[in-house]
Amino acid sequence: MQIAEIFESIQGEGPWAGTSSLFIRTSGCNLRCWFCDTPYTSWKPEGTAWSLDQLVRKVADSPAPDVVLTGGEPMLVPDLVPLSQRCRELGRRVTIETAGTVDQPVECDLMAISPKLSNSVPDDAAWRNRHENARFRPDVIQSLLSRYNCILKFVIDRPEDVEEVQKWLSHFPDVDPGIVWLMPQARTREQLSEKADWLRRLARKHGFNFSSRLHIEMFGNVRGT
Repeated sequence: MQIAEIFESIQGEGPWAGTSSLFIRTSGCNLRCWFCDTPYTSWKPEGTAWSLDQLVRKVADSPAPDVVLTGGEPMLVPDLVPLSQRCRELGRRVTIETAGTVDQPVECDLMAISPKLSNSVPDDAAWRNRHENARFRPDVIQSLLSRYNCILKFVIDRPEDVEEVQKWLSHFPDVDPGIVWLMPQARTREQLSEKADWLRRLARKHGFNFSSRLHIEMFGNVRGT
């Protein structure tokens, strides 16, 4: 597996924010969000080859109770299935972070789906149409929702984006608003602070959850945190 980085930190987003976690970040993505905060896994993918056994040993040696399998797009990696299984065999609580465009029979305790709205489409001409055509796979989303404990985590750049979230959710009328999390598009503490107040109010208005980005609050936009 091509791995961009492995590090211990805290989960910064969603219902388990603040939990000590081992992050295994795969390299490679089928999307090219303009605001991607890990371009070294998408726009300019990099990484080192790890075997499944090497990764499992890394998990076994970590004191962190949670393992977060993230990317890039980790669901592109065929060995994600046995890796997720081995992590759970070690007694770890496993989160998989995905854009919800690829499906695999993985094992996890939380499927953190971050659907990409129209605010994610890049200006880059070589990627614009490809990204637009790939970013919404309702069949994949429905399959994941039916099989896993899921949250839906939307990156919000402007207040109008929340209206798009509502339209997106109309495709899945059975979704409980309680699993929806709205998160500011932000790479700095200043951007996070600017958007947090109005986004909290909008989340409350619609019965959604607000997710800050705790790792940015604590460490800034620093790789490996």
